[in-house]
Amino acid sequence: MILLSVATFKKGVHPPYNKQYSSNKEIQQIPQPDEIIIPLQQHIGASLEPVVKRKDQVRRGQLLADSDSFVAAPVHASLAGEVTAVEKVPSPQGGRVLAVKIKAGGDQQEELAEVPGKEPEELSPEEIRQAVRQAGITGMGGAMFPTHVKLAVPEGKSIDHLIINGAECEPYLTVDHRIMLERGEQVVDGLLYLMRATEAEQGLIGIEDNKPDALKALKSAAAEFDNIEVRATETKYPQGGEKMLIKALLDRDVPVGGLPLDVGVVVNNVATAAAVSASLREGRPLIDRPLTITGEGINNPGNFEVPLGTPIAEVIKAAGGFAGEPGKVILGGPMMGQAQTSLDVPVVKGTSGILVLTRNQLEEYSPAPCINCARCVDACPMYLVPARLEKLAQQEELDKLEEYQVMNCIECGSCSYVCPAQRPLVHYIRVGKAAVTARKKSEQGGS
Repeated sequence: MILLSVATFKKGVHPPYNKQYSSNKEIQQIPQPDEIIIPLQQHIGASLEPVVKRKDQVRRGQLLADSDSFVAAPVHASLAGEVTAVEKVPSPQGGRVLAVKIKAGGDQQEELAEVPGKEPEELSPEEIRQAVRQAGITGMGGAMFPTHVKLAVPEGKSIDHLIINGAECEPYLTVDHRIMLERGEQVVDGLLYLMRATEAEQGLIGIEDNKPDALKALKSAAAEFDNIEVRATETKYPQGGEKMLIKALLDRDVPVGGLPLDVGVVVNNVATAAAVSASLREGRPLIDRPLTITGEGINNPGNFEVPLGTPIAEVIKAAGGFAGEPGKVILGGPMMGQAQTSLDVPVVKGTSGILVLTRNQLEEYSPAPCINCARCVDACPMYLVPARLEKLAQQEELDKLEEYQVMNCIECGSCSYVCPAQRPLVHYIRVGKAAVTARKKSEQGGS
């Protein structure tokens, strides 16, 4: 059944969306890079151990590193060639991580895993989860949480709805939009496997109502399945946040400190669903990903299929290079993305976009004192008091930070966006969350 109402949540903001640069550009393959850099830490969880060494010849799709830990996702070679180094490199997330460098060369025919060749209902949930793990699939919306872990429903819990997040509320980014238009049947197919893996009876696909063509495409792709709904959500940031989407579509509140599974839901990104379909139907590991490269600082903004490990400089080159003097290069969007200090960092599983802003777009400013206007409170979709959290983080009041539920912040940036004093609210909230997390780890280690 298709419901026609527009679902939403309370609070949030309406930044300029700026999607016109790339929303009409079909996904195209970039030229093959000469070298790829595959970081071993492309997921939330345990570190991986490399299974290749310098001078090894590897095939496209070959396993490069894995871990015995459950919360981990293996990485594979996105191009065939020779391993030139296994060494630490700058990470797109900051710091340095171990990576496998490969000089491309030789036959680029892909090495596929053996696949069951069965429909979702013919496979057990465990068989699907194992295939997803072997493919190294993580959340591709940015978080990079191992997908097989998300699909492993703990004993005593049950999932009744599997939600596919097609909101794509982050300004500038359009790759999810293009996936829904160009690969809608693959998204629905992946949803069916995800539903089987969690034994969810209902599937939901939420798409912001500023993408009517995507709504039409997914409704068409899902038309034959009575247990899948495609619903329009209000165009509002951060509509794509897991907790916001669950509230909008099902009117359920994820408890403080809880997870979507606590209210019977698992949420996956549209790109993740498409990757799940590719892994179960074709045996393809996650070695390429589509992404948006856009912004006023790019000559030819567009959406590209990119081998993982490709230096972002190569993607910028494929999009016609810089338009004018670049001021900032951000992986992700302007609200939650991370500015980069080098163009040598590689595309990873969670790289949904590359945003280039010009020098003229940047403004230098000094934050003014908080005027207690409460605009940050009005905007916060998690019902927090960001100005108070900033002050407590600066004062290192960790007990108070926990009392004010700092760990419930989703770091969406809505508070910073509306602050008239231009306070760096999210920055200090992240500092506070990191301090609280570090103290908990210390206490657990000492007990």
